[in-house]
Amino acid sequence: MIDERRHLEEVEAWRAGRLASLTRASGWLSLVGLEWLREGTNTVGGDPGNDVVIPGTDIPPRVGEVEVTDGHVTAAFLADAGVTLPGGRPALQVDMEQLSSGRPVVLRIGTVSFHLIRREAMLGLRIRDADSETRRSFRGIEHYPVDLRWRFEAGFEPYEAGRTTAVLTVIGHSETYRVYGAVAFTFEGAMHRLDAFLEDDEDDLFIVFGDTTNGTETYGGGRFLYAPQPDERGTVVLDFNRAYNPPCVFTPYATCALPLPQNRLPFPVWAGEKRYE
Repeated sequence: MIDERRHLEEVEAWRAGRLASLTRASGWLSLVGLEWLREGTNTVGGDPGNDVVIPGTDIPPRVGEVEVTDGHVTAAFLADAGVTLPGGRPALQVDMEQLSSGRPVVLRIGTVSFHLIRREAMLGLRIRDADSETRRSFRGIEHYPVDLRWRFEAGFEPYEAGRTTAVLTVIGHSETYRVYGAVAFTFEGAMHRLDAFLEDDEDDLFIVFGDTTNGTETYGGGRFLYAPQPDERGTVVLDFNRAYNPPCVFTPYATCALPLPQNRLPFPVWAGEKRYE
C-alpha cells in the first residue's frame, strides 16, 4: 500500500517531469507544422509556393527538395540554405531513413527543426520551432487535486500475442496499435475494463481513455495515461492522477489517437490534467 503523502510526492514528481518534457525545445509546444509528402519530388522552403512550407521569418524561400521513391525518402539541400545535421554539419544529401539511437534524423535551420514521420502508408515532415509562440506563451496546465482514491490496483487480462486494432485519430485516419491486454478495475461497485496498447519504443502500457468530463472539464478527445507492466501477481497500478492531455490539445499538427469505444468510461474521472485553454 501507499500512503497519501508518498502518493502526492510521486504524482508531483511525475508532473514536474511531464512539464519539463512538454516545454523543452523539442517538446510538443514547439510543433509548428506537419507537411505530408507525395511520391516524387517535394520542394521545401519558406515560400508558400513550396510543397513543404517551413514556417519562420528567417527561412530561405527554397532550401532544397525531398524525394519519395516507393516509400523511401531522401533529401537534397542547397549549400547556402543553412540546413544542418546533428552535430552542426551541413546537410546536403541526406537519407531521411537513417536512424540514430532508434530515433529519426533531425535536421535544423536556425531555431527550426524537422524530421520524417510515418503514419501507416502516409509520410510527412514534422516541423518544430524552439521559438514558437505556443511555447513562449505557455503558462502551465490546471489539474484536479491529487486524490489517492483515483489510484487503482487493476487486474491485467492479457490478449493473444500479435493482436492489433485500428484506432481513429484526430486527423481522421486510422493507425494500427498493438493491443497488449486489458486492465480491469472496480469503481463504485462496478467492474470496468480499458484496453491497453504496447508501443514499439515503450515498456509501459499506453491507455487512451474517455470519460464524462470530456468536452467540458477535460479535452473532448479524451486523455492519455501510461501504466507500468503487470507485476508478478498480474496487478497493474492504474493512477488517473497521471492522466494527461494528448499533444493535439496544444497544436493542430499532432496525430493523436482517440479512445476506442470500449475505453469510454461512463463516469467522470476527476483526476489528472484538466482542459487546456
